[in-house]
Amino acid sequence: MSIRESFYKTIYITLVTGLILVLIAAMISAFIQWYIIPQLPSPETLKDIRLQVPLRIYAKDEVFIAEYGEQRRIPVNANQIPQSMIQAVLAAEDDRFYEHPGVDLKGILRAMVTLLKTGEKTQGGSTITMQVARNFFLSPKRTYVRKLKEILLALKIEEELTKEEIIELYLNKIFLVIVLMG
Repeated sequence: MSIRESFYKTIYITLVTGLILVLIAAMISAFIQWYIIPQLPSPETLKDIRLQVPLRIYAKDEVFIAEYGEQRRIPVNANQIPQSMIQAVLAAEDDRFYEHPGVDLKGILRAMVTLLKTGEKTQGGSTITMQVARNFFLSPKRTYVRKLKEILLALKIEEELTKEEIIELYLNKIFLVIVLMG
């Protein structure tokens, strides 16, 4: 095979490969646009979330009698949460929370590399915003479609809510065990 034939064959293979990749990208984009996005709930509903709180029963003279309910939750506003608590959660869960738009590409790439190396889903790569999306709107079932929905919802949540509102929702929703040392 001459150099000229080799050159044209290389150009042909490159163009065909490029065309195939563009078609695959267009199909994935269409799938997301017409199938996934219409299924997503509106992040606007997060602005009016009513967290499940226990029923508190008081006597006529306003003396507390009992508390009933599955969860013993007392929702707090962001300004009631100690800054050290917020910093501890961010250090453990999402140290780049204030730097990313709801999705941390470094975290997702790290999780993908770990998955490719080990074959197991040991790291999630989820940001706090992605966890809010999952905890309020999605099932805990670990699928790639759910992860895609989580990513898209996180981006929408970041457009609708401030970082403080997101961290407030997160801290009011997650299960925390507080151990008092005395």
